[in-house]
Formats: sequence, structure tokens, C-alpha cells
Amino acid sequence: MLDLPCKGVFPLIELIEINKIYKTSKKTFFQALTDVNLKVEKGEIFGVIGRSGAGKSTLLRSVNLLERPTSGTVIVGSNNLMLLKEQGLQERRKRIGMIFQHFNLLSTATVRDNIAFPLKVSKQSPTEIAKRVDELLELVGLREHQHKYPKQLSGGQKQRVGIARALANEPDVLLCDEATSALDPQTTESILALLRDINRKMGITILLITHEMDVIRAICDRVAVMDQGRIVETGTVLDIFLDPQNSVTKQFVNEVIETPGQETFGTYQAKGRIIRIAFRGEQTYEPILYDAVRGTDATFAILQGTVSRMKDTPYGQLVVELRGSDADVNRIINELVQHGLGVNEI
Repeated sequence: MLDLPCKGVFPLIELIEINKIYKTSKKTFFQALTDVNLKVEKGEIFGVIGRSGAGKSTLLRSVNLLERPTSGTVIVGSNNLMLLKEQGLQERRKRIGMIFQHFNLLSTATVRDNIAFPLKVSKQSPTEIAKRVDELLELVGLREHQHKYPKQLSGGQKQRVGIARALANEPDVLLCDEATSALDPQTTESILALLRDINRKMGITILLITHEMDVIRAICDRVAVMDQGRIVETGTVLDIFLDPQNSVTKQFVNEVIETPGQETFGTYQAKGRIIRIAFRGEQTYEPILYDAVRGTDATFAILQGTVSRMKDTPYGQLVVELRGSDADVNRIINELVQHGLGVNEI
């Protein structure tokens, strides 16, 4: 196992002005990626989300040049992959593991042999291969299934084999291509927990693509939103969830978190001013609103509220009606902002 490196020190993956154009016929072209710029820092879990056809799979496969960009620069670690010759590229790819949506296992090979396959390709000794496979079987919880074939495994077990195989050559980058979209919710949760554990214990940088915002919320540190081949918004998961800017981002967020507007309250007749307060971190559990109101003659009514977690961070949203003079209400809002809360008037 490796010690977890400090996050945010330098980008481990950097895509610069990436364009990908497919020729569809003699006279027609399709542009899958347009001027894509992306930085993934060492040790983080970075998610890319988009609808079908948004370009996220092409982006992911550009990182290891399974899809060679038409133009642009692909940097992984200290290497510009676009400048490497075939042998150098193959060597670098050994340190870039990849997990596939539909597992891509060898149907005639056992669990153990599937995991060992990349090690055999790398021409490691039988002793080294046996030791590494044993470690990986333990890591993904498949020791008792090591002699089974893929057809004898559940979907979650197949994906665990895929994860173990991707880790065989001790990569510093793990690419996940819709790794949970073929799984049921309970199995998805267990696979995401395994990926979080791998990231924490081994320090592996994970770049994943998904169309499910719940996956982003459960596992990622930062996220990029794609639409029609472009990245339309990037930020920390909390920032994206609590204050989405792009219309596509807002659609994704609204699928998992109700972001209230005035229409949420139907025919309710407000007697004061309605505000939405966004809490994050430990401040979620502090009586900040109560303290702010207590120093005035104003009162408040709670209209809606949620408290949850994103990865390891608690967050909350509260919609309240503040009743009082404009001076008192403005004082309350200013105090909330000074405490670092997000405040928007509805």
C-alpha cells in the first residue's frame, strides 16, 4: 500500500484544449469534444457528469489515448502522452488502470486468472504474480470466489474483479467508465465504498464518468458538467450542489435535491421575506440562524429544510421566512453571510 499523497499539490491529469472530431462520411464530420480543459489533482476523486452523447466517454478515453484527440495536449503525471511513441505510450498505460461499465472480463478465465492477466502481459514472475493476485483478492473481497468463472458471479462481483484487474500493475490513475450504471442501488453503494477505500488507502487518483448525480454526491471531491462536447461548469461537489450556475447543472441537481423557489410554496402568502440558507461542514449543526435572529426584534418560520452528507461532508439547506423590519432582516442576512453561509432571497 502507498501513503496517501497530499491533495491539491499539482494536477496529475491535465487536458488542454482537447478537440475530437469523427469523420462520419466522406463529407460530414461530428465534433465530440470542443476546447475541453480539465485538471485532476493528485489523490482526488474527480467526476464528470453528462447526459448520453455529452462527450464524457470520449473525454475519459482521451486520458489514456484509447481515443486520440484530433488536437490538444494530454498530460498524465510528467508525460505529454500525445508526444509518446507507441512503446512509450504502452508503458505509460500500465500505470493508468481502467474499469469498464460491462466488466470486459475474459469469460474462459477464472477470477484469479482475470486479475493475473495484465501481470502476465507485463512479464512478471509467477511468484510476483501470485503474491499480487492474493493481495488484490483480499482487497476486493473475492478470495473465496477466486476459482469461479465470470458466468458464476453476480454483477457486483464481476465489477470487483474488474477493479482488481485495473489495480494489478499498481496504477497511479484509475479511470472508471460508468462503473456502476449496470448495477442495482445496493451493489452500487458497495462498489462506491470500495473505490473510496482504494482512494484513501492507496492514494490512487480516480477519474470517473457517470450520468447519475447520486454517484457524484457519494464519492467525488470535484465535478465537471458536460453538455454537447463542452465542459459547462466545474467546481467542488458542495459548490455545484448548493449553488449551481449552468442550466444543465441545475437539472442534474434538481433530480436529487429539491432546490426551492417561490413556486414551491404554492398559494402560501408570505408575511415577510423568504430566504434560502445553505450550510456546509460542521456549521450545519450550529444554531447560527437562532443566534442571528435572537439579537433582533424579528422572528422566523421554517418552511423547508434538509440535512444530508456529500462524501464525508455534512450539508444542509433551510428555507425560512424572516418577519420583521427591513433593518432587522438585513442585519440577520449580513450575520449569516459573515458566518460563511450561502444566502439567497427567494
